[in-house]
Amino acid sequence: MAVVPLLICDDSNMARKQLLRALPEGLNVSVTQAENGRLGLEAIRAGKGQVVLLDLTMPEMDGYQVLAAIRDERLPVKVVVVSGDVQDEAVRRVMVLGAVTFLRKPGNPDELRKALALCGLTAGGEGSPSDVASAMNISFNDAFRETVNVAMGRAAALLAKVLNVFVELPLPNVNVLEVGELHMALADAQRGSQLTAICQGYIGEGIAGEALLMFHDSSMADMARLLRQEYRESSQSEMLLDLSALLIGACLSGIGEQIDLTFSLSHPQVLGEHARIEDLIKLNRHRWKQTLAVEISYSVEGHDIHFDLLLLFTETSLPRLKGKLAYMMN
Repeated sequence: MAVVPLLICDDSNMARKQLLRALPEGLNVSVTQAENGRLGLEAIRAGKGQVVLLDLTMPEMDGYQVLAAIRDERLPVKVVVVSGDVQDEAVRRVMVLGAVTFLRKPGNPDELRKALALCGLTAGGEGSPSDVASAMNISFNDAFRETVNVAMGRAAALLAKVLNVFVELPLPNVNVLEVGELHMALADAQRGSQLTAICQGYIGEGIAGEALLMFHDSSMADMARLLRQEYRESSQSEMLLDLSALLIGACLSGIGEQIDLTFSLSHPQVLGEHARIEDLIKLNRHRWKQTLAVEISYSVEGHDIHFDLLLLFTETSLPRLKGKLAYMMN
């Protein structure tokens, strides 16, 4: 049986390792990995990807652009999209562009086996692609960024249904910040544009933090129209609290599902009405000596709607989070 070149194209080391682990035993393939769409397309042109497992949200060239290039160049490739962006419109778009099927992250072994069978790939050899996965070293930042990526995709899918839009997903940023760096970053965000922020605390099994959802004020009227509401200053807080409950709740729930943990959320506050960002940092300075900061910047296609979600995990949460993610990293 001829060896089939299989390409895994994803910017996350963690995602590639998960897919390698999920591949069926005895799959007669030679595996190539690419960390962005541009490198993936180069590998396909070089004959290293007869079957491709393709992410959507990547730097330099995203999955949609790769699919469009494959179609335009008529490359003999069968593509299975494996993505954290589970919006109905994302699925529709990749199928129109020629994908064989769509799988949601993290890759499920049974679903992956069925998807590969659609591409003509079935187990029958002696190879074990999971051996490659065992040799991959994954950092905490890598593992947590991929966990956040999956969670933010689920949150975006809910928002897309509520607003009947397509949400453009970013690459999430994950960094450990000193309290001074965090303060400067938030102060810069406040100065840079007119923002309204919602703050909500969360806690679960030794992991705690604050979620900040910052809306650009220029987005308010457009959001009200999408929600079929009359835009009034008096109703702005209620609208933002509803949207923040959806986004913050869905994102934390998505993280919790992957690491087997349930978060409890405090009552949300509209900063500027009940508290200021400066007050929030002053209150938490003693436990935010180092903060694991997750930044997600959402935009809505075709609308002037932008908002940033910050998840700020306390320093004492880091050991617990690393323990929860250890099985993914090893």
